[in-house]
Amino acid sequence: MDVDVLVVGAGITGIYQLYRAREAGFSVQLLEAGDGVGGTWFWNRYPGARFDSESYTYGYLFSRELFDEWEWKEHFAEQPEIERYLNHVVDRFDLRRQIRCGTRVTSATYDESAGSWTVVADDGSEYRARFLVAATGILSVPFFPDIPGRADFGGEQHHTGRWPATPVDFAGKRVAVIGTGSSGVQLIPIVAAEAASLTVYQRTPHWCTPLNNAPITPEEQAELRADFDGMCEVLNTSAAGFLHLPHDRATFDDAADERQAFFETMWQSKGFSKLTSNYTDLLFKPAANAEWCAFIAEKIRGIVDDPDTADKLIPKDQRYGEHRPPFVTGYFEAYNRPNVSLVDLRQTPIVRMTTTGIETTDGEQPFDIVVWATGFDFGTGALTRMGIRGQGGIALEEHWAEGPTTFLGIQTAGFPNFFFPGGPHAAAGNNPRYNGDQVDFVTDTLVYVRDHGYDTIEVDPAAEERWTDMVDRWAEQPPSFGKSSYYFGTNIPGKPRRYLLNSGGRPKLFKEIARVRDTDYKAFRLSRSE
Repeated sequence: MDVDVLVVGAGITGIYQLYRAREAGFSVQLLEAGDGVGGTWFWNRYPGARFDSESYTYGYLFSRELFDEWEWKEHFAEQPEIERYLNHVVDRFDLRRQIRCGTRVTSATYDESAGSWTVVADDGSEYRARFLVAATGILSVPFFPDIPGRADFGGEQHHTGRWPATPVDFAGKRVAVIGTGSSGVQLIPIVAAEAASLTVYQRTPHWCTPLNNAPITPEEQAELRADFDGMCEVLNTSAAGFLHLPHDRATFDDAADERQAFFETMWQSKGFSKLTSNYTDLLFKPAANAEWCAFIAEKIRGIVDDPDTADKLIPKDQRYGEHRPPFVTGYFEAYNRPNVSLVDLRQTPIVRMTTTGIETTDGEQPFDIVVWATGFDFGTGALTRMGIRGQGGIALEEHWAEGPTTFLGIQTAGFPNFFFPGGPHAAAGNNPRYNGDQVDFVTDTLVYVRDHGYDTIEVDPAAEERWTDMVDRWAEQPPSFGKSSYYFGTNIPGKPRRYLLNSGGRPKLFKEIARVRDTDYKAFRLSRSE
């Protein structure tokens, strides 16, 4: 099959890219490895999986009619509702005809003589495309720690990032959950309420705060629709892509009792507002950050009955915001259940898995089900596994052997006509808003190339170097993520430590896009075929 644009990945970003490319008049095909659309929200169907950005800020904003006809049930929708929404979007805009599910890309090779890409899938099908857009996402490749004996375990094993479509029955079972990141803390309260016993294996505690989810009332639904244009203006221009208003003062502008009252307001606020609407110096001033962390620590001690367990759940070596902050519902309360226990893997690491359970340095414990909530090969994992070969046959995984180098997080030198919105050096905030900005720019760029009679476009290496240097340099400045954060790839053994998001954020993206347009795309090398 020959098309103008081949999109890989049917998540939030890929669906939008398909829509934009089609509306711009390109012939387009989308390939998806999964058996349905949704990307992250197709694969991560574990109990408790839900947004931690407000539903109406996460969904698409390109159609007022779509916004008006879909009523989110909760401020933070659960996975089944999210998957229904994305299927509704696909059918509402007649996109399913151009989506082929159950088709995993195994190689993508650039043909220099033709200025096009040849893409092969695992079913043997082959596609030729002028432009290849990999919307494969940053949370696509589940990570399993290298623990001896994992293949020998005789019970059930599941990764939160590859949850089965059929429900997992925890009732009366002995369950282990390994990992307490964003997925683990959502799943643990659900399992705790059903399992005969639940043992949580924790390597790194995180600064968890309440999600404070609730149904969206009819009055709130009406307000959202009435203020659609105003909401879009805020979401499309804010630095992080949230509706939350920034605070008007720094931490120590308030007296101690005022700070405690404000922290309580933050604790009761929804989701990411605890990061985006907190004191203005929270992420920049260690003393300010320590005040907020001390408040959270006291909250944890007040919720968890056992002092030793509470102490294990309080981070000791990270500031708030150094890791992605998880937002929880009933997480700390779950540890008050008599059937729930916590194992600190820094004190008693896992030695091996056996046929019947897990052995730590403290002994063996039998289990019926083991859940791996151990995260992903973040940012580059999917792209470096697709068999992508650019000019001269260079492999993308070799090109990025020391970490990703990009321009605007959408292109890399040596790989003409290849784009990857939503990949490395992408969102530092509400993902669909930032990734949508990238898709809009990619589409506008394809239109520019077509309308000016060009056949190929490749970023100038100097522009790529300038952008990547900015990302690396700013990533080491406050507010920076901790060196052990998966945002640096350090959760994957052997992966080079390089920052995987855009440390300059959305403002830097907007500024650079404006410069590209103002200078007639001088950051790219444009050419016509002979």
